[in-house]
Amino acid sequence: MRGISDNVHGVILAISSSIFIGSSFIIKKKGLKKASATGTRAGSGGHSYLLEPMWWAGMLTMIVGEGANFAAYAYAPAILVTPLGALSIIVSAVLAHFILKERLHIFGIVGCVLCLVGSVSIVLHAPLERKIESVMDVWYLATEPGFIIYTCVVIVLVLVLIFRFVPSYGQRYMVIYIGICSLTGSLTVMGVKAVGIALKLTFEGKNQFKYFQTWLFTVFVIIFCLLQLNYLNKALDTFNTAVVSPVYYVMFTTLTILASMIMFKDWDHQNATQIITELCGFVTILSGTFLLHKTKDMGNSPSTNAILLPKNNDIESKPTSENPKLTDEF
Repeated sequence: MRGISDNVHGVILAISSSIFIGSSFIIKKKGLKKASATGTRAGSGGHSYLLEPMWWAGMLTMIVGEGANFAAYAYAPAILVTPLGALSIIVSAVLAHFILKERLHIFGIVGCVLCLVGSVSIVLHAPLERKIESVMDVWYLATEPGFIIYTCVVIVLVLVLIFRFVPSYGQRYMVIYIGICSLTGSLTVMGVKAVGIALKLTFEGKNQFKYFQTWLFTVFVIIFCLLQLNYLNKALDTFNTAVVSPVYYVMFTTLTILASMIMFKDWDHQNATQIITELCGFVTILSGTFLLHKTKDMGNSPSTNAILLPKNNDIESKPTSENPKLTDEF
């Protein structure tokens, strides 16, 4: 029963987190727009947004959301908490429609519904949280060969993206910025989960801050969060919010679930039906975010007919070989 109760607490915290984080994208984007009007854009390496109150309001909203998300990982497995981030996409897309005038088309609405359906499927069939008695249990899982290999691969990829691809292609391809955020994010979540469990156990009377591993996880989380924040700002300032949010979610969630499977082995105690249902829910969410992405510009540009067909007065102004005096008659 305790495991079920912990999952419920985790779901409530994750939903609250999505609302705050989804709102923060919009507030920060408005702050970045204001800052770019008076200084160098964040996408071009500028930091004038640090003087913009609107950006800091967005940061505060994100911090509250991340705090709720942080707590959610202490109660529920990553495979349950992370996919619920889809709700932040819905919040962001809806607010962008009304506030930033980045129109949400009917297919975008369908995409939001798919995200909700997929989230419900995962919530109903998610595994219970693994029983952990000490932060040393997490350290043991983090130092197993499988997760060490995953960590090394992620760090190498991030370094290659930062030093090789960002200078040349960062302004043209959003996947570079988002890739850095997502790769580091998958490791950050594992660190956040470790620190969250340490705090939870400490509040229960089992001090976990006597272990240097707890402080190591904490420093690790802070460094990676700052790295994510920097490149997420660049992505938001350079590309459409309605595109950044879903693509970031898809990459981040996929990599986080992969990292969680390697480190915590969440699916070890589930049957095939539960695993397949969760995968179907995840695919449904991916379908919803893909639909949001592919229809982001529908309704924002002139109709196809208006583009392909010339205006009436253009036709009237050009004489034809069959009727050279056509323009005179009008």
